[in-house]
Amino acid sequence: MTDDTPVTLPAVHFAELADAGRANRRLLAAFEREKDADHVRRTHQFHGRFENTYIDARYLPELAPVTALALRTATAILHTAALRHGFWFNEMQPGQCTSLHSHEELDEALSAVYYVTAPRHSGRLILHDDPAQIVVTPRAGLLVAFPPDLPHEVEVNEGMATRLSVAFNFGPRTTA
Repeated sequence: MTDDTPVTLPAVHFAELADAGRANRRLLAAFEREKDADHVRRTHQFHGRFENTYIDARYLPELAPVTALALRTATAILHTAALRHGFWFNEMQPGQCTSLHSHEELDEALSAVYYVTAPRHSGRLILHDDPAQIVVTPRAGLLVAFPPDLPHEVEVNEGMATRLSVAFNFGPRTTA
């Protein structure tokens, strides 16, 4: 490939939550209330921490506005409302990062991340589409949606506070 060869990047979509400040304060308080409960499951231990924290939605009614935004966004991008979704939290303390990975385990059609808290220097989202990269600076209230097979990572949180995000995967709803 020469330097003047055009590169087509994957579609990355952005959405904002209305009244994010209020919704995020409530969701952060709910996460803190539930994160150490017996019903919580953690997976993907890397760099001395569990990257994924799963809390059933029935314990988190405060998540409803974020889930609604994510579902509206996924429906618009994928042109269908027949979607199933899963979600998990990613709590990143100062000095922590998220390893390069993708979300191709099942039949996902779209992945997304929503930022509940995003202190300064808490690590940018880097989406890799060789030879290009899409770099996103997190901001509380921002939802970023992207193809699930797009490799991505999060830089080291070099800030002074914890960053909290909610990740989503969307796929076709199956009828049983």
